[in-house]
Amino acid sequence: MLVIALLAALQFGSAASGELRLNVVDQTGLPLQATIRVENSASGVDQTLDTDATGALVLNRLPFGRYALQVTHPGFQAVSRLVDLQSNLPAKLTVTLTVATIATEVTVTPDATLIDPGEAGARSRIGARAIETRVWSLPGRSLPALVDTQPGWLLEANGILHPRGSEYQTMFVVDGLPLTDNRSPSFAPGFDADETRSIGILTGGYPAEYGRKLGGVIELDSGGDPRPGFHGTFAASAGSFDTLNGSSSVQYTWHRRTLIFSGNSSRTDRYLDPPVEENFSNHGTTSGWSARYEQEVGASDQFGAIVRWGGADFLVPNEIQQEAAGQRQQRSSRETAVQLSYQRVFSSNVLGEARAMLRDLGATLGSNPSSTPIIANQDRGLRDAYVRGTMTVHAGWHEIKAGGDLIAGQVREAFDYRITDPLRFDDDTPQTFAFADRADDREQSAFVQDQMHLAAWTINAGLRWDRYSLATTDSGFSPRVSAAWSWPAHDLVLRASYDRAFQTPAVENVLLASSAAVDVLSSAVVRLPVPVSRGNFYEAGASKAFGGHVRVDVSHYRRDFTNFADDDVLLNTGVSFPIAFQKANVEGTEVKLDIPRWGPIGASLAYSNMIGYGYLPITGGLLLGDEAAGALASTDRFPISQDQRHTVSARGTWQLSRGWLGLQWSYGSGLPTEFEGTAEDAIAQYGTRIASQVDFERGRVRPSSSLDASASLTAFEHGGCRVVVQADVVNLTDRLNVINFAGLFSGTALAPPRSAALRLRVDF
Repeated sequence: MLVIALLAALQFGSAASGELRLNVVDQTGLPLQATIRVENSASGVDQTLDTDATGALVLNRLPFGRYALQVTHPGFQAVSRLVDLQSNLPAKLTVTLTVATIATEVTVTPDATLIDPGEAGARSRIGARAIETRVWSLPGRSLPALVDTQPGWLLEANGILHPRGSEYQTMFVVDGLPLTDNRSPSFAPGFDADETRSIGILTGGYPAEYGRKLGGVIELDSGGDPRPGFHGTFAASAGSFDTLNGSSSVQYTWHRRTLIFSGNSSRTDRYLDPPVEENFSNHGTTSGWSARYEQEVGASDQFGAIVRWGGADFLVPNEIQQEAAGQRQQRSSRETAVQLSYQRVFSSNVLGEARAMLRDLGATLGSNPSSTPIIANQDRGLRDAYVRGTMTVHAGWHEIKAGGDLIAGQVREAFDYRITDPLRFDDDTPQTFAFADRADDREQSAFVQDQMHLAAWTINAGLRWDRYSLATTDSGFSPRVSAAWSWPAHDLVLRASYDRAFQTPAVENVLLASSAAVDVLSSAVVRLPVPVSRGNFYEAGASKAFGGHVRVDVSHYRRDFTNFADDDVLLNTGVSFPIAFQKANVEGTEVKLDIPRWGPIGASLAYSNMIGYGYLPITGGLLLGDEAAGALASTDRFPISQDQRHTVSARGTWQLSRGWLGLQWSYGSGLPTEFEGTAEDAIAQYGTRIASQVDFERGRVRPSSSLDASASLTAFEHGGCRVVVQADVVNLTDRLNVINFAGLFSGTALAPPRSAALRLRVDF
């Protein structure tokens, strides 16, 4: 604890965020209390704030990019500036206002902020406006649904996000702290979108400070309202499937101190994606709260602390036979975390940061005696401590950042089953089984990276070292380099990157998959330690603005893996564990079109084309029965489970005087299926409607699509108070969309039918 206290870390924020310190004065140098509007079309930032009586204002946690500032004060000429933020070091700007009749300034519009000339990676951002006006989703799905609107992401059954074909290789960076465990609703308590200020999404050109899970990185900033005084937000919604959701956040800011309390709660009768249309036994509840304190100590030091708690309780949806038998399987998850932060500015060119977190995460599965074909029970958990320290030094056209982190934790797993329908299992499968184990998790890393700005060029080069020790022990170096070249006269940026990835195995049930205790489960068992997955990621792309209103991003990438990470399910228990295949190749092209604001119109379109193949033999994990021997000897190629060739997401909005109207459309060309029977077998087991959504000749689920509509009205607005009502209808055409069908690992899952919700939001 002493070490953690001494290393308590950085003002909460992502690795790609900066701070702007403004001072406003008149011609004589005296301070002016002014109004500042800061806009960035690329990241969705649009804030209007007032300086204090000394003319000072600190804007923190701003995503890297180009910002348009407008400074106004009654009786003085308005001043506009363009400011580039590309550093973690605080940037300082003094603005001098002159009397309106003496001088004029050229107005700078936010159109100039569509392109970030220094962005060398594949990064997109979702701002506060997009979060606030999102389409309604089921509890635990609000953040995954937002990320799914970006190219390269696939939202599979039960809210699981897959970036560029990767299975369970998503890292969440929450207020500056990385979380590498599975954050989908069925594994851990989720994060509420209403408590999120902005989202940064990174799928290529990773800085060396990021590691362990590099399929994709999702940066969440839950910072509050930057205005002084008492502020808050309350949101509530009611929708189909008896779904209710409520969240609130209140904040008080005074004398460079901020205190924030947030909470959320929900219930629904469709928590997971069910295997049948009847939606049997699918009730779920979630709740969570957090308390946050931040303080500036003088001009050089900042301190912060966050305490979070979250929980989820839900039933596992039944198939028809299980419902008839009276099965009830209950799952739950709980998480408690404490984060500390400290930042010190040693000089205008040197910044020191440190971060720390203590966390306890647990999950359970329980089955009643009527469960079929198996009664399964589980209690697993993770308790860990995370500490990190970094130093940033600016020297000429270099900005060098170096540091390291360590994880010290313990993983525990307890699992048992009893078979109730022996006909569904091989003759040599034991009727009962019990397993319990725990192990220490020890992980360390160190990195150094250099961001270089040379005229039109931005070059990021870094080297990372990782060591992992849990079920296996391994270490390795990961070089990273990315470059961007900008042509400001034509609003064009070209970029390319190479990332070496050292990706640790999924922690969920990794001890069970590696234990000799499972050898009794079959006469034929393949059990190999789950290795670290290594990857070489290549990418090239371009960003171009047209007419100051339209931005187009194009990327092409290739990812080559060894020990490609995937997952499997133990017998018929629903308990998944990590496995690995010899190698995999994933290649794709992504296109995104954005119109942040063009008169009353706003629109976006994201398209992804991806092809992914894995190759046997299996190199880690557990396989039972007849398939075990073949998995070791085969060199076959197969489509990876996230191999959806075409994915589209589009949205358009029309701004009205006191509200807006919106339409959203999504399309997926369909995932592979491993169903080994005939179409007649599928009809007998799942019914005609579900079987009709499968192309058995191609071995794929047929395409799915959903058309959603939204309407919003500002019912009241006065002073600092605003009341907004929003209505959403999801899947307007009531199309039957099958997400997975009889998958080797994922089973069958159906997307929701036509659903509606009404949402109320109050800001004060």
